[in-house]
Amino acid sequence: MMPRLAGPSRPPASGGKPRRLVILLHGLGADGNDLIGLAPYWARLLPDAEFLSPNASFPCDMAPYGYQWFSSQDRSPEAVLGGVRAAAPVLDAFIDEALEERHLGSSALALVGFSQGTMMSLFVGLRRAEPVAGIVGFSGRLLAPELLASELRSRPPTLLVHGTEDPVVPYSSMAAAETALKAAGVPVETVTAVGIGHSIDDQGLRRGGQFLKRVLIGTTP
Repeated sequence: MMPRLAGPSRPPASGGKPRRLVILLHGLGADGNDLIGLAPYWARLLPDAEFLSPNASFPCDMAPYGYQWFSSQDRSPEAVLGGVRAAAPVLDAFIDEALEERHLGSSALALVGFSQGTMMSLFVGLRRAEPVAGIVGFSGRLLAPELLASELRSRPPTLLVHGTEDPVVPYSSMAAAETALKAAGVPVETVTAVGIGHSIDDQGLRRGGQFLKRVLIGTTP
C-alpha cells in the first residue's frame, strides 16, 4: 500500500477558507515541524493561504528519528533516481488530494522545498500536467537534468536559493540547476546567500515570500 502523507499545517491568517495553498517539503532526517515554522513569516503576505508541511514518505534510515523522501546511503545517480521515482507518486497523490479537498486548482498551489525537499519539489513539480503557480527551492539540486527533455510536462516559475558555504549540497548545484532549467524553458530566478551554510537566512525568507506573493497573487510586496 502506498504511504499516505500527513504532518502539521497552519490555516489561513485571514481566518477564512484557503484560496491558496503552500506545501512545504523538508529535508533528510527532519519532519514537517521543521518547515511549518516558515508559515508565520509568509502569512502576512499570503493571508488567504493554508500551509501544509507533511512528513516525508519514509522513516530516515540514517538516524533514529525523522523522515526521508529517499535514502541517501547510496548516492549513486541510479539509486537516487530510483528513490525519487518511488517517492514521487506518494507526493503527487498528496498534492492531488489536498487540492481536491479545498476545491483549488494547481494555479493556486506553490511548492517550497529544503534540500531533499527541493529535489522532490523540482522533480514532481516539473512533471505535473497542470502547472503549479511556482516552486521555491532552498539548498537543493536538480536531479537527472538529462531527463527534462523527455519528461518535462510543465514550466512553473522557479526560485532557487543557496548558501555559498553549504557543506551538504554544494553551492555550485544552484548554477547547474539554473542552466538546465533555462535550457528547458523554465523561468528561473536565483538568490546567492553569501556566507550561509545549509540553512535558510533572512534574505532567503524575504525573497521567498516576495516570490510566493507574486506567483500566487500576482503582485509584489
